[in-house]
Amino acid sequence: MKLSKESGLIKKYGVRFLVLFFWLLLWELLYRVINNEVFLTSPMSVLQTLGELLIQFDFWKTIGFSFTRIVTGFIIAILLGTILGVLAYNFWVIEELISPFFIVMKAVPVASFVILSLLWISTKNLSILISFLMVVPIIYTNLLQGLRNTDKKLLEMAKVFRMGTMGKIKAIYIPSVLPYFMSAIKVGLGFCWKAGIAAEVIGIPNGSIGERLYESKLYLMTDELFAWTVVIVIISMIFEKTVILLIDSIHGIYNGRIKGSGDTY
Repeated sequence: MKLSKESGLIKKYGVRFLVLFFWLLLWELLYRVINNEVFLTSPMSVLQTLGELLIQFDFWKTIGFSFTRIVTGFIIAILLGTILGVLAYNFWVIEELISPFFIVMKAVPVASFVILSLLWISTKNLSILISFLMVVPIIYTNLLQGLRNTDKKLLEMAKVFRMGTMGKIKAIYIPSVLPYFMSAIKVGLGFCWKAGIAAEVIGIPNGSIGERLYESKLYLMTDELFAWTVVIVIISMIFEKTVILLIDSIHGIYNGRIKGSGDTY
């Protein structure tokens, strides 16, 4: 069983390595065909530039600047989206009241939000607001859908047995909502990074990743542009894996407590 599991992991990561190698090879071939560093740089040039950036203090300072702001917007979106979703599930008036706001946020392009936001706040905090605006509708919609898809028979049974509110939340609502919430988190993570960096590119706050991307484009430093793009992808992936792992750990601890309590409320 153990050998089978290990061979499965080797096969899985082996396939991923081959896929990565394929795309790097295709990239190198395109670079040789185009033969113009301005339009497309080589993978080795990007790797070399990335190595040069890694040893610079400003590189890590720039990452810290953008990371803290985008993550802040993401966390605020989770908290407010969850609160609004719960309120909308319990009070239809609240859902009717805030639904136009979410419809507008889903329809309006990111660039429009960024330009309007620049009239109200400083560029320094622009990525916080834009990340929040892009993620909160996703959290709200998925959470509300999860609450509405809660098994009605389980709720009726809980009512018959006079289960308390906390008991219903722990035993019925959380297991029902969690898959929708996890889906919202995964989608929202991608959106918050794309929108946050796009906001920085337009607003160009000092010391941000967006500023470095803009300067790379302005001065035709294609290798640095690609290097920063790789950095954004890596940070986004690491953050996503960390958040998912954290939620899974909390869920595992929560399930352990539920089983340990004997399901008595």
